[in-house]
Amino acid sequence: MSIFEIIMLVCFGAAWPFAIAKSYKSRSNGGKSLFFLIIVIVGYFMGIMHKVFYNYDAVVYLYLFNGLMVCVDIGLYIRNRRLKNASSLS
Repeated sequence: MSIFEIIMLVCFGAAWPFAIAKSYKSRSNGGKSLFFLIIVIVGYFMGIMHKVFYNYDAVVYLYLFNGLMVCVDIGLYIRNRRLKNASSLS
């Protein structure tokens, strides 16, 4: 278990709730990219795979938690895009 890996994941994990709250409240995707979110989720998935196959320890749960938050943000991105499309049709 690496303290540096833990600190990195905690720092990233601390940022996601703010991004999720902003996406939820604003109902907008301003400044967000679905491509970027997918790259991030792939990165977390690769971190999980590394933990599972080579170095399993409790840090895998930080990867899982962060990945879950990115999935929530992706869901909000899709919701906000649908809201924007629906409002432009009106």
